Order: sequence, then C-alpha cells, then structure tokens
Amino acid sequence: MKLILNLLWLVLSGLWLALAYVLAGLICCVLIVTIPFGIASFRIAGYALWPFGRTTVERRDAGAGSAIGNVVWIIFAGWWLALGHIFTGLALCVTIIGIPFGIANFKMIPISLMPLGREIVPTDQPFAAR
Repeated sequence: MKLILNLLWLVLSGLWLALAYVLAGLICCVLIVTIPFGIASFRIAGYALWPFGRTTVERRDAGAGSAIGNVVWIIFAGWWLALGHIFTGLALCVTIIGIPFGIANFKMIPISLMPLGREIVPTDQPFAAR
C-alpha cells in the first residue's frame, strides 16, 4: 500500500515539492556558510519524493546551534516551503482521493520550517533513532 501511495504522491505533488527543496538546497550551497542548510534541504527533498512509510523524529544530540540555524532557515527559506506545503495540501484535500496526500503535505510542514535537529526514519522504527 505504501508503494501505491508513494507512486501517486510522486505524480500529484512529490516531484514538484522535491524540486523546490532541491532549488532551495542549491541556493543554500552557493555560500559556504549555508551549506548545512543545503544538506538539510537535499535530505528533505528525498523525504518529499517518498513520504509514506517514513516519519521524522527529533535528534537528542541537536543543540543550540540547530535552534539558531532553524531560526535563520525560517527567515530565509522555511516560510515559503511551508506555504508550498499548505497550498498543495489544501488543493489536494478538495477531492476525497487527495485527502491522504493533503494530510501528508501537512505532516511535512514542521520539518520544512525547522529541518535542523530532526532525522527522517522509517515508520516501523520511529524511536530507534532516539
């Protein structure tokens, strides 16, 4: 079932959202200081391509640096990526078939706003990374 949902997701919104994350990652990698943001963006792009069967968990070893980095991320990139998830999620929730995909979009809003200090893991082991 996860495979079918992921394939439909890829066609309906996953490809476009992943391209937005790749674009954000490329822009962040232009400057040396923002390379960690670019790496986080590329990591989320993979999650945006194939979200069903995976979830995000907080990393215990994330410290004050990731909190400061998340504030900078929200200001420069996170807000427009989160808006993309909101608008795509609302558009998908208009139809009955699109509701699971809209919910998946809404599930990605927290990681699009604060990607540092989070890890993407399979859903069958969400607590293994802690």
